[in-house]
Amino acid sequence: MERAVPHAVPLGQIEVFQALQRLHMTIFSQSVSPCGKFLAAGNNYGQIAIFSLSAALSSEAKEESKKPVVTFQAHDGPVYCMVSTDRHLLSAGDGEVKAWLWAEILKKGCKELWRRQPPYRTSLEVPEINALLLVPKENSLILAGGDCQLHTMDLETGNFTRALRGHTDYIHCLALRERSPEVLSGGEDGTVRLWDLRSAQEVQTIEVYKHEECSRPHNGRWICLATDSDWMVCGGGPALTLWHLRSSTPTTVFPMRAPQKHVTFYQDLILSAGQGRCVNQWQLSGELKAQVPGSSPGLLSLSLNQQPAAPECKVLTAAGNSCRVDVFTNLGYRAFSLSF
Repeated sequence: MERAVPHAVPLGQIEVFQALQRLHMTIFSQSVSPCGKFLAAGNNYGQIAIFSLSAALSSEAKEESKKPVVTFQAHDGPVYCMVSTDRHLLSAGDGEVKAWLWAEILKKGCKELWRRQPPYRTSLEVPEINALLLVPKENSLILAGGDCQLHTMDLETGNFTRALRGHTDYIHCLALRERSPEVLSGGEDGTVRLWDLRSAQEVQTIEVYKHEECSRPHNGRWICLATDSDWMVCGGGPALTLWHLRSSTPTTVFPMRAPQKHVTFYQDLILSAGQGRCVNQWQLSGELKAQVPGSSPGLLSLSLNQQPAAPECKVLTAAGNSCRVDVFTNLGYRAFSLSF
């Protein structure tokens, strides 16, 4: 499907319009296909582009291989988050989540399978959905965002089964502790909250911004996070910090001044990105191992493709304030960029 452009506009103006779109593009979200060979990227115009990682990584790759194999209009507003199941691509924007069949997308049949809207408090409320999280053992999806609640949806029936309340401001991110099973949520209110999925109760609250070594009032309280069993790395407005969850104790404060907007654990490292062009690699001890520059002036999302079905496509991708998705074939350098 072609990108939407104004009707009855001369070809030259269409090209200018598309060039301006690319110039002002922000890529908020990424998701790898279940086969591991394709990458979906969602932007601020509501478009989703599908890139062939296998074609772009091929020894015979050309410039055309780094362009989308298909681009389609998925939402009226920005695509804030996406996640893939074994069959579906799920995307969310303002107020609703949509499902697309990967098999149909790859045939360029980009017709939505279904859409769902959580039960908001008023019919006039259309809050952003900022985070999607799959809970495979329950076959459920957790959504969170602007209404300060976590909504659980049964993927089998499409019904919303519960709402978890506790945050007092926007929820930015979700992470799953699979062994527990618990979900962590981080919000604009400066808190990280742990939720027990069996009891649907909040079991722990960490007020990150109240810890003197983490607090940075000039950057705000908002939180981004990732978890690895008993550990959490937490960024955002507060300083990038490694926490021991059982004791609610910050153990390492990383020397990074710029707010970090995406963090993740990778092997024995922590990867972070945010203001600035670099993907930062940290030792758990707090030592900065490397800063690898990318092409975007600011980064909003990192995606690690670790699908066992496609080991040849094992890459890190980074995207943010541009129309490009940087591809790192190893953590040492940017190999090339995909482009909307």
